[in-house]
Amino acid sequence: MHRSPRLAATALLGTALLTLVPLSPAYARSLPAVGATAETAALYDDEDGGNANADDPAIWRDDAHPGRSLVVATAKEGGLRVYGLDAALVQSVPAPSPATEDDAPGRFNNVDLVTGLRTPAGRADVAVVSDRGNDRLRVYRIDPSRRGGPLKDVTDPAAAPVFSADQAEINEQRTAYGLATWQDRSTGRSYALVSRRDTTDLALLELRPTAAGTVGYRLVRTLSLPSSFRLPDGTSWTPCGEPGELPQVEGMVVDPENGTLYAGQEDVGIWRLPAGLDGRPVLVDTVREYGIPGTYDPETEECAPGTDPGFGGRRLAADVEGLTLLGKPGGHGYLMASGQGDNSFALYGREVSGRNAYKGGFRVTAVSADLDGSEECDGTAALDKPLGARYPHGLLVVQDGHETSASGSEEGREATGFKFVDLRAVKDAAGL
Repeated sequence: MHRSPRLAATALLGTALLTLVPLSPAYARSLPAVGATAETAALYDDEDGGNANADDPAIWRDDAHPGRSLVVATAKEGGLRVYGLDAALVQSVPAPSPATEDDAPGRFNNVDLVTGLRTPAGRADVAVVSDRGNDRLRVYRIDPSRRGGPLKDVTDPAAAPVFSADQAEINEQRTAYGLATWQDRSTGRSYALVSRRDTTDLALLELRPTAAGTVGYRLVRTLSLPSSFRLPDGTSWTPCGEPGELPQVEGMVVDPENGTLYAGQEDVGIWRLPAGLDGRPVLVDTVREYGIPGTYDPETEECAPGTDPGFGGRRLAADVEGLTLLGKPGGHGYLMASGQGDNSFALYGREVSGRNAYKGGFRVTAVSADLDGSEECDGTAALDKPLGARYPHGLLVVQDGHETSASGSEEGREATGFKFVDLRAVKDAAGL
């Protein structure tokens, strides 16, 4: 989660923008509500809770036994958590300890999966994680029959920092942040796309299995998205933030059918570009706060907003965060994004033409005092395939940035977690 003092951001820079009508605050309240079917135990971001903070999930399907599929999720300094489809904990994997007291600890931010990674020993399914604390990728092989838990760390010990030149630069924490994996169908090669914290930088990294059974990576190319924008009235706008802080990207997903990367620039909107980072970015939609000027106050560490010029989008409230895919492309598949500012989720088409028309939205709300909804959602993951008796129509997992159900209601402790939602209920509610 990244609740910066920024207000929002957007405009074009040789890009195509589709929605520019301001969003009414009542819009999110008018969206259909969907209830979760299960939730994980609360995670606590304090010493007693292991400094664990729920962030981003991924769903691994056990093709031989779909009902035994797993959810792999990041818990920041708490490492990784693996859950069964009943939301019960299966395995906890710690983040690496700092080399010295002065160094930043391991901090797992985002996770995505590669199925059928080609290795010298054969195909393997792996979870790839952005370790924000160490500016590295970490790779875990998935084997449900493994004693001690399905995840095994297979990161190449020689893996270098993604963006930083040395440990001193790593400790400044402009490090690997958002992450999405991609398998190029034309070559069979596997990649991770990684964003950099507090910048607009994106990096394409090729995953490189070794003869020793580990997985490393090499940098292919980088690309930087815009940090300032020309508005329709001819003025220039830059999102408000701390000095030196640019509007970063976190939520990302790649459409495997056509190699299209969707990247959520938190205070700006959703970009569409080739996953190879070798083409022109197009701005698909913007947040409601797009174009609002702000003045940063160092005492309060907040941005005081100016007058809204009315150039923002209709569907998303900053920050735009978790991105995931539902269904299939060609008019029957959808891109989903979480609008952290108003606890809503927006759905866009995955048309081959690339129009990405808005298709609807929904909220995940409380079912009972023991099962609340999703607020300030960060990461999301959907799998539109049968997953046994519990989820025969697929599963949506969303982060809950403000866990208030019975498991997370301890006074004075900030709690987060993950909600499991029947994908059929989402489609019915959104009219898909």
